[in-house]
Amino acid sequence: MSESLRRLVNIGTFTVLQEKLERWLGDYYINTCDQNVARGCEIIELNAKVQGQLFKLLNVCAAEGGLYGGANIIKSRLLPWLGQSFFATGGNLSTDTSLTVLAECAAKDREMNHLQTMYETSLDDLEADLRSFRSENQDLRDELRETKDELDYKLRSTSSEKMMMEAELRELKRKLADAEEEVIRLRAKAGLVDDYERKIRNLRDEITYTPVKRTTFADKDITDSVSLYRYVPKVNSPLALDDPVQRVRSQNLISRFNDMFAQDRLNAMDTLRRYSDDNENTQRIIFTALQEAFSTAKQAFRQFKMKVRSNLLKTHFGPETLEEAVQDYINRNTDLYDLPGLVADVIRALNRNPKIYLSPDNTFAIIQPFIRESVKLAWQMSALAHPLDIAIATDAELFDDNKYRRSYDSEYTAPLVNHHIWPCLQQGIRVLVKGEALTRRGASLGSPRRSRSPVRSLSPSLRTRSRSRSVSPMRRARSISPRRSLSPMRYSRY
Repeated sequence: MSESLRRLVNIGTFTVLQEKLERWLGDYYINTCDQNVARGCEIIELNAKVQGQLFKLLNVCAAEGGLYGGANIIKSRLLPWLGQSFFATGGNLSTDTSLTVLAECAAKDREMNHLQTMYETSLDDLEADLRSFRSENQDLRDELRETKDELDYKLRSTSSEKMMMEAELRELKRKLADAEEEVIRLRAKAGLVDDYERKIRNLRDEITYTPVKRTTFADKDITDSVSLYRYVPKVNSPLALDDPVQRVRSQNLISRFNDMFAQDRLNAMDTLRRYSDDNENTQRIIFTALQEAFSTAKQAFRQFKMKVRSNLLKTHFGPETLEEAVQDYINRNTDLYDLPGLVADVIRALNRNPKIYLSPDNTFAIIQPFIRESVKLAWQMSALAHPLDIAIATDAELFDDNKYRRSYDSEYTAPLVNHHIWPCLQQGIRVLVKGEALTRRGASLGSPRRSRSPVRSLSPSLRTRSRSRSVSPMRRARSISPRRSLSPMRYSRY
């Protein structure tokens, strides 16, 4: 059976039959009727030969199955085609129907072949993906093994480093405890120094003020002090912003400035209220006294610094600069100044000021304690490497929120300052402490009243001359003394 089937396949009869059908279709409209009939008979003969071979194969196949082998298939599929009208044109199945059935069978065969091909291709792809996944899985296993080995090594290293860090931490804690003990000792010593300075300040306050006789420091005193001075090199320059002396003294002076506003100012105002019931005049006196104290102290300090520089220049040699040596000397000798003389200068400047007044039988010496503290504060602020100073202030100027706050009795919609109550503290252009001012609408540069201090009420002729000069602010400005001309109201900080 298999040999007969193999010979039928090798002959390729169906291929020849298909080729003849295709050539007949191509020449159908060219051939004559006889030629087309001859072609059809030729194809039928060839088909009959093929059918004969197929029936022989069918007979052999059925014989191999025994007596009833293939009976059901023959009954259901072959016998209907072998009926009486099998080859007739008007039978149960037309020619088109037969061709349709054959075409459907061929399409199904092609579809099955296509599905089989797709299945085999998909299977090959899956096998390739599986091999790729297996390779990646193996790479991940190798990487995991390497990571595990690295982590084990790091854990061993970390444990040793942790022990070292714990030892360093214990050492740092020990050093910190030693440093805290040193700080406690230094604070105790600083407290003793503060007590000594407080006692010295109290002793100086007990010194009586004598306006006629004036004690000054002669140039010889400064020369003798400079001859004994020796500069000790420091880690930081005395002119540096982060110098400990600069930093500590600045903080203490700012705190003292605030204390004067909260305590000394109120005490001085209580004293002035005994002699004057004008609250505005009282506030002007306090503010002007502080201004004159800073102006007088700055002028005296400039002269003191020039004398120190000229004396050190004779004996100075490196490696530090001359300015560093001068500042170091000033830091060590901040109290080398004539406090009673400066207080007297401030009182004389107040007596010449036309904007403030007292009764004829009183002088501004009644607030001498406040003036003394103001001069001391101004001198110490001027002696810093980076000095502190009060801001320039004039009446009827525009109110500046960055420098001042309004007083409780101010008109908050007024843009001009009627008068200042407390100055603004600055370091360069940086505001450290805000001042206080009273704002009112219609504020002007004119003084509210004429002064009736003894200095300006000596004779009627002087009073008449003073009135004639008070008409114009420009003339009043020309009557200011040379020391008064150094007030922050006319000049900026040095």
